[in-house]
Amino acid sequence: MNTHKQESLIQHHVNLSSYSTYEIGGKAKYLAAPETIEELKTVLEYARQEKLTPFLFGMGSNILFPDEPKDQMLFISLKELREMKIDDKGWFVSAGIPMSHLALIGLSSGTSDYDFCFLLPGTLGAGIYMNAKYYNRQICDILDTALYIDMNDPEFKVQSIHVDTCDYSYKNSIFMKNNWIIVGGYLKHPDYEALAKGMKEISRLEKIVEYKNPSQLPNFFKYYTTLAKTWAEENNGVVPESFDNVVKDRGSKFHFDYPSCGSVFKNNYDFGEPMGKVVDRLNMRGTVYGGASISAWHGNMIVNQGKAKAKDIIYLVEQIKHSVNEAFGFVPEEELIIVDSKS
Repeated sequence: MNTHKQESLIQHHVNLSSYSTYEIGGKAKYLAAPETIEELKTVLEYARQEKLTPFLFGMGSNILFPDEPKDQMLFISLKELREMKIDDKGWFVSAGIPMSHLALIGLSSGTSDYDFCFLLPGTLGAGIYMNAKYYNRQICDILDTALYIDMNDPEFKVQSIHVDTCDYSYKNSIFMKNNWIIVGGYLKHPDYEALAKGMKEISRLEKIVEYKNPSQLPNFFKYYTTLAKTWAEENNGVVPESFDNVVKDRGSKFHFDYPSCGSVFKNNYDFGEPMGKVVDRLNMRGTVYGGASISAWHGNMIVNQGKAKAKDIIYLVEQIKHSVNEAFGFVPEEELIIVDSKS
């Protein structure tokens, strides 16, 4: 293995806060952002040689990074894996493509199948991993085949698995039970000729609309709503009602105004009420601890008010879990992934 190539892909002492929609996280001793699957394999080989623990993530929209990251962890962002192509197997999309991008390509290629992805703040890899959902639509509806690397494979070969054998359910999948890295997937589309034109159209618009760090939620919101409006203006069309409904729904809950991870807890369907309403029944909205608070607009969101630390978020997570268990007899399960700290 080319040691120089390995070293060139590794960054040192990088603030994880810039890789997280929470805008929280201390300095990682090691971080990599590979742009190709081959570069990813090189980074994984480096981690193996140096006895580092890889931690894979996409846009950082569902993750709470620690204030003091462990020195032996190699943080690997996949958000630069952004290849898209149509080949003899179908439509391939890399893990780092934002899910919101799929909605725009769907719009420009004449299908509403991807509308539910609009303003989902995460990458396709994360969506495949946890079966990302918005109301009654979820990633398994549009996925045909997922591609992944088994971390236990000494050669890090890319393998495939059909959607029917991914064990998908509500925010659950086979990927959560195995040490696999999702590198992309083949997605369904009703018209490949229209898809090719749509991909080209959105690629052109990307060069027009200003792009800033999408891990900052206001940037993310502005970028994708502007792309949608620009497409409509240039194509004598209108932004679909489904897009507008997402903007109104999430805008009314101030999803993109403050750094957050979106929903902190999974819904408990056995209990029969979404977690936001469960927290509301406990009158916990607006509860403040340190630089964090339970959102005043949505009970299942904990926001960074500006200078929050990971420990502030964790404190409020534990408070909600304790209060819900005392009042309703169950401990809510985190959707948020909390990364272990050094201390």
